[in-house]
Amino acid sequence: MTTAIRQTMTRGDWALLATLSALWGGSFFFNSVAGKALPPFTIVSLRVGIAALILIALIRLTGKTLPEGWRVWRVLFGMGLINNVIPFSLIVWGQTQVPSGLASVLNATTPFWTALVVNFLTADEKLTAAKLTGIAIGVVGVAVLIGPAVFLNLGSHGLGEFAILLATLSYGFSGALARHLPRLGVAPMTAATGQMIAATTMMVPLALIFDRPWQLDMPGWHVWAAILGLAALSTALGYLIFFRLLARAGATNTSLVTLLVPVSAILLGTLVLNETLEPKHFAGMALIGLGLLAFDGRAWRTLRARRAVEAT
Repeated sequence: MTTAIRQTMTRGDWALLATLSALWGGSFFFNSVAGKALPPFTIVSLRVGIAALILIALIRLTGKTLPEGWRVWRVLFGMGLINNVIPFSLIVWGQTQVPSGLASVLNATTPFWTALVVNFLTADEKLTAAKLTGIAIGVVGVAVLIGPAVFLNLGSHGLGEFAILLATLSYGFSGALARHLPRLGVAPMTAATGQMIAATTMMVPLALIFDRPWQLDMPGWHVWAAILGLAALSTALGYLIFFRLLARAGATNTSLVTLLVPVSAILLGTLVLNETLEPKHFAGMALIGLGLLAFDGRAWRTLRARRAVEAT
């Protein structure tokens, strides 16, 4: 089955993207809480393992079935590796080396790598000047949003910074690989469940070998709350939305979520933690919005059409 990808997102697509950014924005907070008590492989194993159990329960409750056939599972294991195991582990470890603000800026380069990868690996998601311009403005917006202080020690955490950039590149390849799932007739819920099962199968042995979790001190309730939020909200629900959006709008459009994640994190901090919005936050959000408008292209096409009408 071939699924047509919309180059321009609808209002529904933008709503899904905003929801996903809120869910994934919370993952940086959850990771920072859990990372103080648990090692990276254990955190990722719990994240994908609990998410897999939640999604399997949803599959059973809704009467759906798990994917069948090696052709589908081969893609799901590939997705589990390059969309979960590799980037989750790199980001969790990278956050132990890199300040969270810088991690957010580095993570915001995901649309660039995704656009570059899918340009070469797909036929219907080609790189354009509008897309590159929008991504560049958006990344600058994220940097302004976080503030200039984040760059004072740029390069001093070389391995951590490289780990997060490598994670964003891995996300780029996963976006291209995920395009095969709708063509194989795999629904979003089935795809999310299969990917989590595959990721759990790969992560648990790594945690057992390298982290030896049975030797760790029992974490407190706040750590378990962070793990549950990470698994249920940022992962199970997040990937249900991710695969639905991917099937509708494509890999590059979906990757724009990383530009919105810092915005969601700051707005959540304002609403939940009573933090104050500063001028840099408004400036950064304005630039991110401008970047998204440039990427979308409709505003510029409308402006050009009006000028053409006026010229005649």
